[in-house]
Amino acid sequence: MTPNIGCLISKRYQLQELIGTGAMGQVYRAKDNLLGGVPVAIKFLSLSIHNQRIRVQERFEQEAQTSALLSQKSIHIVRVMDYGVDENGTPFYVMEYLLGDTLGDVIRSQIDLARFLNMARQISLGLQCAHQGILVNGEICPIIHRDIKPNNILVIQDSSFGELIKILDFGIAKLLQPDSAKTNCYLGTLTYSSPEQMEGQELDNRSDIYSLGVMMFEMLTGKIPLQVDTDSFGGWYKAHHFQPPRSFAAANPRLNLPLGLQDLVMSCLAKKPSNRPQSIAEILQALVYLEQRYGAVAPVDQRIGEVLIKQTLTSKGKSLELRSITEVCQLNSWPQDKPIADIVFPHPLCINNQESTALWVMLPQHEIQKHLPSTRYNQFLFIPSPHPMILWITVLHSVEHGSKWLPYYLDLKTHQGQEVARLLAETRNYRMLLFAKEVPQHAYTCLTLNIAPAQCQLLQEWLITSEILVSDAEPQVSKSLLKEEFQKLKPQLLMKLEALHSHSSFTFLG
Repeated sequence: MTPNIGCLISKRYQLQELIGTGAMGQVYRAKDNLLGGVPVAIKFLSLSIHNQRIRVQERFEQEAQTSALLSQKSIHIVRVMDYGVDENGTPFYVMEYLLGDTLGDVIRSQIDLARFLNMARQISLGLQCAHQGILVNGEICPIIHRDIKPNNILVIQDSSFGELIKILDFGIAKLLQPDSAKTNCYLGTLTYSSPEQMEGQELDNRSDIYSLGVMMFEMLTGKIPLQVDTDSFGGWYKAHHFQPPRSFAAANPRLNLPLGLQDLVMSCLAKKPSNRPQSIAEILQALVYLEQRYGAVAPVDQRIGEVLIKQTLTSKGKSLELRSITEVCQLNSWPQDKPIADIVFPHPLCINNQESTALWVMLPQHEIQKHLPSTRYNQFLFIPSPHPMILWITVLHSVEHGSKWLPYYLDLKTHQGQEVARLLAETRNYRMLLFAKEVPQHAYTCLTLNIAPAQCQLLQEWLITSEILVSDAEPQVSKSLLKEEFQKLKPQLLMKLEALHSHSSFTFLG
């Protein structure tokens, strides 16, 4: 039977709404009660399939495991966080819940060249991660998606990227293991399948490259490169095997595309795998070159120059105000009641008669120096029970020296915890004062970190929620649970930090 709305799965996930159905099962929106009602998506294996064919259950389990491992490696693959079996014996897995449009929806409107190049690059990065493979029984096994199509690509708005692409549904993905049996049957979507996929042959990464070519042509023109007389297996088999793809001019005469891009897409559509790009790396190399020439985002060094010019033209009044804030921060002395040690704690700060919260950090001087300049990032996690607690995460990240994690726990049943959370939500930023252990008299430097509006709203909601909650255990229990979730989240945050650094280094200049 179908899971009921409102029921609790694994004593943690409460189902709220059916949001999708497919051949393998149903997808529900749910809330994670362990983490304060954070929305998640849960995919259940269809019971009718589960009861009839145990092989399908094995494939479903493989989908969960594959997606979980891949999502630890790429931000462009939907993240899988949990897996289990419900009380009816139905397998399920838990994914991040993403609000966005499928690429199929986006294609209905005209996609300009710069946006296309950005999207195609992100899709290719996700596919490259899959093709590079995961570790299975001590061996690296490449993964072929086998169902690349617009409806399996999600386009979401992200505060860091602007537009972030996620690849969904590895339901018919194939692990390329040395002893794997041949497929011997067709699985996929007719419109986007490669010629060799239509024949049920054993596939490699070049099959996904063909599907990507069909999809890129559609993204640019709004039309499929092949035309069929009948929408049947036979009709598409003939088209994919024998019909030359139509030209861009024939599909949309008003398009004015670089010849290099047209050649790239047409090469992906070659009937023989040996005539296509042999790896996603080749496609990425071409896309990056095209994006540098025709993309909306200028090269990083040019953007840094533009920012520095704008800073030079800033009014004197504003420059003085910023300098004043820095001076105020650096004049603060290390509290006498705090040890000279590697510690992190919040402490109020008054700047221009306005109260705010600052994160006071003490580190060895060489640690501070090597993480400046760096990408700055913050994140907040909340757990309502057994004791209301927020984990406040601050990260300094550089490619050369890695990440410096600075976590702090806010107990929302204490006045201090409530006050810090309130100030963070109201001011929407905080200062970070870095003190060197060798010279602790005054702050070595002062950094400013902004908090995303959505996070500020969550902080306010968590404050209200915590007022009516009753603590059922010692605060340390919630700290331990949050610490476990933090360790699970770290790989995903690292990927985001690395992507942020490569996309917009100038954003984080001090």
